[in-house]
Amino acid sequence: MKVRGVLAAVLLLVLAPAPAQAAPKDSDLRWSVQPSTAKGPDGRDYIITRAAPGETFTDYVGVTNLTAGKLTFTVYGTDAYNTEDGSFALLPAAQQPTDIGSWVTLGARAYTVPANTRLDIPFSVTVPTGATPGDHAGGIVASIAEESVDAQGQKVLVDRRVAARVYLTVAGAVAPTLKIDTVRLEYAQAANPADGGVMTVRYLVRNTGNLRLTGAGSVRVVGPLGWELARTEDLELPELLPGGSVTITEKILGVQPTVRLAAQVDVVPASFDQKLPTVTRATGVWAWPWALVALLGVALLALAFRYARKVRRKRAAGLDTVTTS
Repeated sequence: MKVRGVLAAVLLLVLAPAPAQAAPKDSDLRWSVQPSTAKGPDGRDYIITRAAPGETFTDYVGVTNLTAGKLTFTVYGTDAYNTEDGSFALLPAAQQPTDIGSWVTLGARAYTVPANTRLDIPFSVTVPTGATPGDHAGGIVASIAEESVDAQGQKVLVDRRVAARVYLTVAGAVAPTLKIDTVRLEYAQAANPADGGVMTVRYLVRNTGNLRLTGAGSVRVVGPLGWELARTEDLELPELLPGGSVTITEKILGVQPTVRLAAQVDVVPASFDQKLPTVTRATGVWAWPWALVALLGVALLALAFRYARKVRRKRAAGLDTVTTS
């Protein structure tokens, strides 16, 4: 039977203490994956460990078949990365890992699990001697590929995946660092001048260090002479892996135009071991108070008109004096 297309893989990740489960609406297949031991799950949310270059360690994932029939899973390791919105994700099945996922060794590629049964699968991770210090993130995936039919009636291969996260810190010098790459501002004045306007602030935060980091970002809007016009509440940033980034967008209402507006972005990085210094970046945007400009323009025209009338009257009075003489 020839497969004529491939549907995007469904990937569920361990995001809470409960094991991640796959329960597609269009399939009766259900299973879970969670950190485990040789004797069963030990309550861990994720697999988190430390190792030195050249060291090998062993751990387990529990794969539970939640259906009434046996299931065969493809089990493998892969690398993690941050998506555009900062979410934790794993490489597609067709993409070969180059980091921690390539360091994983399992006893087999496929495992068959009886109905309503959990299988605790051992795996080992061998850290290369040249591995870079710091955090490396990935996952142990249990997947099932099924043939299905799409809306056009074509046969497609659906790869459903469930994974347990793996975080490994390689011993060595660490440098936890966040950087604000860019700050972009847009200002749109409201129809009613009394309402001010809307300032849109977009800033890119990048993890330029070698440890996974979270943090909180805020924006302060100031006018001339440092006059504070608005300040946002702290916005929690997603966990950024080394090299990962996320673009944050903040919309601030009621900002009065003061010809020149500046936005200062402050990001307070947070590691899991220490407090880090605040990172700051600022930029400005022109925001002309057009209603005030128009009002001043009308006032100037009125003054000019009054002045012109006054000049004409004086001239007319001077002519009358000359004629009478």
